[in-house]
Amino acid sequence: MSRPPLEVADIFHRHGAAWRAAHAGHLSLGQLKVMAAIEACRTAALGGHSEACADCGQVRIAYNSCRNRHCPKCQGAAARDWLAARQADLLPVGYFHVVFTLPARMADIAWQNKAVIYDLLLRTASETMLTIAADPRHLGARIGLTAVLHTWGSAMTHHPHVHMIVPGGGISLDGKRWVACRPGFLLPVRVLSRLFRRLFLSKLADAHAAGHLHFFGDQEGLSDRRAFAAVLAPLRRKNWFVYAKPPFAGPEAVLAYLSRYTHRVAISTSRLISLDDRGVTFRCKDYRRNGTERYQVMTLDAGEFIRRFLLHILPKGFHRIRHYGLLASAGRKANIMRARALLAAPEPEADRGGTDNASLATPTDTRPRCPCCGGRMIVIETFARGHHARAPPWTQTP
Repeated sequence: MSRPPLEVADIFHRHGAAWRAAHAGHLSLGQLKVMAAIEACRTAALGGHSEACADCGQVRIAYNSCRNRHCPKCQGAAARDWLAARQADLLPVGYFHVVFTLPARMADIAWQNKAVIYDLLLRTASETMLTIAADPRHLGARIGLTAVLHTWGSAMTHHPHVHMIVPGGGISLDGKRWVACRPGFLLPVRVLSRLFRRLFLSKLADAHAAGHLHFFGDQEGLSDRRAFAAVLAPLRRKNWFVYAKPPFAGPEAVLAYLSRYTHRVAISTSRLISLDDRGVTFRCKDYRRNGTERYQVMTLDAGEFIRRFLLHILPKGFHRIRHYGLLASAGRKANIMRARALLAAPEPEADRGGTDNASLATPTDTRPRCPCCGGRMIVIETFARGHHARAPPWTQTP
């Protein structure tokens, strides 16, 4: 597999040390650890192994990954493992994609209180969905959903929002039947938006009163109760953004979508174009525009690029992928079985021990194949952290 022409690690290697020195004392331990992990990822610093093709003898060296959840190079394998565990949860119904977004002013407050407000965003968005779905005036059913927190816009600005994947229906409140949503319509977004706004602002005010929010710098004045209430007042009148996309076309499409969203980081390697004296150039989207004008190219000073990337480092131990309702961990298996029974749906092949479902099966041998002949690669040597591998003598030219 060829190396991409530019990676986030390259930017950190060239400009990270100077940037850290210029901002000494203003970076969190978490941010410093992420930078160090990305710089060391797939280098001799983490050790690795040599492997050879069992068919043609081609030898290559593979260095270990850092496995940090913020590293752009390490999310592919994590996403595959996570998706394999989700296959048994899929139901034979349409799935909807729903997005809950915080207003820009709230994003400014969230920047200084990430753990509290990100958690509040996930919990209130899910409570909103479960409450409106259970209302007999709407769906009148218990639904399940998977929620994924993203904190960035396309230009890596701070833009907290939640993506949800929701089955198009749920189990009736008495548990006796499956209640399907109307074709192409899950729940009214205006009703969702209003309840989301009310729940979030109410719980946010409670968090402030309990002393769970902390402010510094130009927002230090928000520690005062009345000043904080004055900031919230216009947000109570503003329309909050909730968006529901059309349903997916089958479970394979759901998995394909999830693979793009669940383990995404602030910027993917594929969007990077160049690093030069002007800074870092990358592709981005302006969602206020339509057509070809939406797709743009942006150049940021290297220091500003690093600052924006580190804006999105999550608090230690924070879970940004969560399951609610029928998919909550405690009763997920029983709820899925009940839903399948009500839908008269067959049990997935994976649950029966079968291997015929080729479209969703996860290959048992995930080791990369030989780039020359496609043969199986076999590990022939391992080496510890900090040690560079040497090619075997028979591969060296005199």
